[in-house]
Amino acid sequence: MCGIAGIFHCGTIKPVDPARVGRMCDALVHRGPDGSGVWTAPGVGLGHRRLAIIDLAGSPQPMHSADGRTVIVFNGEIYNYRELRRELEARGAAFRTDGDTEVILAAWQQWGTECLSRLHGMFAFALYDAAERTLFLARDRLGVKPLFMAHLSDGSLAFASELKGLLAHPLLRREVDPLAVEDYLTWGYVPDHRSILKGVEKLPAGHYRLLKHDTPPAAPQRWWDVSFAERRRGSERDLEAELLHHLREAVTSRMIADVPLGAFLSGGVDSSSVVALMAETSREPVRTCSIGFDVGALDETSHAAKVAGLFGTDHAAKVVAADQFEHVDALVEMFDEPFADASALPTWQVCRLARESVTVALSGDGADEAFAGYRRQVFHAHEERVRSVLPQSFRRKVLGPLGRAYPKADWAPQPLRAKATLLSLAADGAQGYARGLCAVEPELRGALYAPTMMRQLGGYRAEQPLIELMQAAPARSGLDRAQYADLKFWLPGDILTKVDRTSMAVSLEAREPLLDHRLIECAAALPDRMRVRGRQGKWLLKKAMRRYLPDDILYRPKQGFVTPIAQWLRGPLAGEARAIASSAALARTGWFDTAMLGRLADAHVAHRADHSRLLWQLMMLDKSLTRLGLIG
Repeated sequence: MCGIAGIFHCGTIKPVDPARVGRMCDALVHRGPDGSGVWTAPGVGLGHRRLAIIDLAGSPQPMHSADGRTVIVFNGEIYNYRELRRELEARGAAFRTDGDTEVILAAWQQWGTECLSRLHGMFAFALYDAAERTLFLARDRLGVKPLFMAHLSDGSLAFASELKGLLAHPLLRREVDPLAVEDYLTWGYVPDHRSILKGVEKLPAGHYRLLKHDTPPAAPQRWWDVSFAERRRGSERDLEAELLHHLREAVTSRMIADVPLGAFLSGGVDSSSVVALMAETSREPVRTCSIGFDVGALDETSHAAKVAGLFGTDHAAKVVAADQFEHVDALVEMFDEPFADASALPTWQVCRLARESVTVALSGDGADEAFAGYRRQVFHAHEERVRSVLPQSFRRKVLGPLGRAYPKADWAPQPLRAKATLLSLAADGAQGYARGLCAVEPELRGALYAPTMMRQLGGYRAEQPLIELMQAAPARSGLDRAQYADLKFWLPGDILTKVDRTSMAVSLEAREPLLDHRLIECAAALPDRMRVRGRQGKWLLKKAMRRYLPDDILYRPKQGFVTPIAQWLRGPLAGEARAIASSAALARTGWFDTAMLGRLADAHVAHRADHSRLLWQLMMLDKSLTRLGLIG
């Protein structure tokens, strides 16, 4: 795992200052404390920070091909590099190192952009081909590894693994994109199709860019997508066997490392499945770690301990205080862009614990997206069946007004919280799913914005890109479209961003075996009934894992990391909640109706309503933009 950065001149060739590339890399030192390097040539500069995982001494970067034609900086891991190496050697390639980086160089020279389909792994890399005068930027299929880009005033394109790498470049324009503010308030993060700063882009997952010195910059090209349009045939037993085969391959391939390796273990289905399959392969006890909380309702360590005992792992557990609000500023530093998923705090804590004994940790991320493990996906599948029975005119004319009139009963038992369901059913499937997924509903966002902000938005609503994504999805059912949206939108924007930044903040490499693309493609082709039955998601995955895990692990209610932000914003952070409307820098942007913000904060602190999620988002936005020097 590493950090990369660089500069490339399009349309003209200008010298690149190696010190400038070096400063961009220095901003990423946490991603690679084991080594650094910078290489420049007319019109191009590549920089690298290394966290050594494979071929510890023999693969420094930037790395040149044996003939000197190509040079690469690479962040990630190629899990099938040994098989690729043998194939390339049979075609005449010669290798000087034992790692995966040189394999990418040889694969490019052999297959060009088609090399991407042969790479199994997580990656973001920049490869310069001197013979073709071309820069090749690429990102892995699911977007595990990030890559930020910005076109600068001198005609160059700068890129880096994190926004802070670009911020080290003096020509980067620092102006907030108001559309990104709308995106952030809607989702709690800035999705991959946007950046908080105007002019900054993220290379989309499964895309590449080819840039040449003598032509205008080319747009990103998609090289991979997941399709839900096909259905695998076969008996339940055959599909289960195929799924288990892919699971084993995915886990085993990610256990290759020349440094200590372990796994996160929460005691839930996904991490427990990964640990079970690791234990099946490993000759030594698997190293596992889990974080618990000093509040019993939030603590899962007993479940993790049970799984650790089942497989004889070398287990480390640590109980931390649920009140982690003193770490909020550290969180802001990690993410650069505003990021309001409060589970980032305990994720960072478990990464810190893992780093005490290992350099690589396998996680269970990805199964919910791939196998329909989120409750919202299961609800959406049921809602789609209702939509197929009730005419659209009835839903729009009857359920819509009923939903708008129904009280927002956050305090009530789940079956009585009908407002969101009624409003969702009144819309079509994509619109309903977008409404259910958003952190702040459109009516409240509209009430928050000042008139000047509404003019800047020009009618833009953040739900629209997600709706369009679902409508164009290669899919057969509503469940397919919901999962496609989660894999393409939610996963890279929220989940993978969270894991990448929190793990890299402590120089830990996190690997996600349940995001192996062959496993994802297999899951996408499963019939709906193999993913969801009744109210049970991940149906076939859980059935396949019954040979390893007991039912009280497989079928217990999903919990996940919970952070008590509602209590924080009524207690130690109450002052900061109120300051959002009064003295905070955010109030001076002119984006929001400050009187409305004040009423929301006062109502929350006084226990009259629960606005914790919105207030947390606003507080993180305020802190992030202050840190970026954009307000204050």
